[in-house]
Amino acid sequence: MAVEPVCNSLWRASAGVTLDLASLTSDLTVDVAIVGAGFTGLSTALHLAKKGISVAVLEAQDVGFGGSGRNVGLVNAGLWLEPEALDKQLGAEAGQRLYDALAVAPDAVFQLIDEYQIECEPTRNGTLHAGVGKAGLEQLQRRCEQLQQRGAPVQLLNALEAQQKIGSQKFNSALFDPRAGTIQPLAYAKGLAKAALQEGAQIFEHSPVVSIATESGGWKLQTENGSVTAQKVVVATNAYCEFGVQEQARKFVPIHYSQLATKPLVEQELSTILPNKEGCWDTCTVMSSFRLDQQGRLIFGGMGDTGQTLTNWATQRVRELFPMLSKVEWEYCWSGKIAYSEDHLPHCQQLQRGLYSVAGYSGRGIGPGTVMGKELAQWFSGEIANLSAPNSKLRDMPLREIKRVFYEVGAKAYHLGQRSHILT
Repeated sequence: MAVEPVCNSLWRASAGVTLDLASLTSDLTVDVAIVGAGFTGLSTALHLAKKGISVAVLEAQDVGFGGSGRNVGLVNAGLWLEPEALDKQLGAEAGQRLYDALAVAPDAVFQLIDEYQIECEPTRNGTLHAGVGKAGLEQLQRRCEQLQQRGAPVQLLNALEAQQKIGSQKFNSALFDPRAGTIQPLAYAKGLAKAALQEGAQIFEHSPVVSIATESGGWKLQTENGSVTAQKVVVATNAYCEFGVQEQARKFVPIHYSQLATKPLVEQELSTILPNKEGCWDTCTVMSSFRLDQQGRLIFGGMGDTGQTLTNWATQRVRELFPMLSKVEWEYCWSGKIAYSEDHLPHCQQLQRGLYSVAGYSGRGIGPGTVMGKELAQWFSGEIANLSAPNSKLRDMPLREIKRVFYEVGAKAYHLGQRSHILT
């Protein structure tokens, strides 16, 4: 089994909390078994344990090893899809139900942070979706109108307002969402694990599942040195399907997203660049993101795997965006994988009776993963009749490998082509 390297991750270096959990070395019987200790798996375990339902989490590596510990750290409300596109995909009633659930996703995240005193650099000053070019402005205008029609407290900033908030002259607009914020994502994942343990859940690291089979009306998950028998199983590996159910890998396209972090900026630079510490991403076809951590590092991300091409592009792009920086000196560089579903929506699949999978966040895992975990616990306990996410068995993604290569090659070609291009 190939293991994706962690690389030189800022989140690993600054997470703080050390869990040092044991691997599974015995045979257990619980009500619910979970594969994967990321946001969805840990939120599910935490909320099940709070209800007195016995639960065990099996993690092939360590807590937050996958996308949960590698992402940008933006706690967004809603989905990538515009609300009208969401209704078109699911129908008005189901679309509204999913929209309503994820519109308050940041509340769910920050409430857990407060309740369990999770030390993860929580900053709830909103996010900025930054407009580039005529198409970017038109996209933000559409989004703003649709979101405001649903009661979202978003605001479309003009060029001057956007440039002042971002600290760059390269954007013509920005959609400001005060509901959102930023966190240190790996620290949040570790905090969820600590909270789940506190409530009575069991979590085992370095315990890859080698088989899942039916047994006595339930399921048996076999690891190298032990097993877990449960009535229900949740596969929560998202883009890291090689550590869960291999069949899942065929349902989504895994896309790399890489990030680089500078050394802490000086006070004068921090007074200009994102002075309110909002998280930010742009409307470019090959999206990039940028934010600050609480130590004043500028964290810049882009689609594609790590390498010299991406690093060179990121360096030039940051210089174009923020010419006031005396120099761009990268201290950390790492990457992770995003699971794109064909319709860009998260899905809860019932693979077989009692065997479920939740995946397909398309780059927005923090809020939706937290919400889906809570809903799964409510669903299993009978508190709610349905999940807000679509509950259907997905077909295999057509031309999956071709699409994966297309995205990867396309991102690299974009970065090569954009190195000498100045944003307008």
